[in-house]
Amino acid sequence: MENLLPNNILQLSISERIQLVQDIWDTIAISPEEVAITDSQKQELSRRLELYEQNPDCLAKWEDFKQKFN
Repeated sequence: MENLLPNNILQLSISERIQLVQDIWDTIAISPEEVAITDSQKQELSRRLELYEQNPDCLAKWEDFKQKFN
C-alpha cells in the first residue's frame, strides 16, 4: 500500500480495510506507554473496576452479549 489517502483506502475491500486497521492498532500496541489517557478516562476505569470488585458476578459473557444484539 503506497499511499494511504482516504480515496485510496476506500478502494480497498472491507476485509483489506479491517486488516489495515488491525495492522495500525498493532503498531500502537507496541508502545502502550505512549498512549496517554485523560483524567476522565482514568476516573471511568476506576469506577468500572470498583463496580466489578463490588459484584464480579454481574458481568455478562461475551458470547451472551453478542447473541443478545445479533
